[in-house]
Amino acid sequence: MSCNRVEIEGSLTRLETLRHTPAGVPIIQFRVEHQSEQVEAGGKRLVNCQVPALALGNVADQVNRAGEGMLVRVTGFLAMKNLKSVQLVLHVTSIEYSQTR
Repeated sequence: MSCNRVEIEGSLTRLETLRHTPAGVPIIQFRVEHQSEQVEAGGKRLVNCQVPALALGNVADQVNRAGEGMLVRVTGFLAMKNLKSVQLVLHVTSIEYSQTR
């Protein structure tokens, strides 16, 4: 198995309505808005990005309860949005609530 793990901190934005799959599994789509300072090639770089994400099951319920604007650290893996799109989406497998930005 190859490595495919992403961990990022930011605020929850663009939360869609919690839905359920045909099998009854909760699912929610949202974005994680991230801002940080990173070191690249020996210099500091300001990073701003919005990462499209989705969560299923208990994690979807946790995201839905957290609500928009909540600071979080999410962990998951990247996958294509669907078979016809090469856009990547972060599939969140765990979420922690952050105290600071």
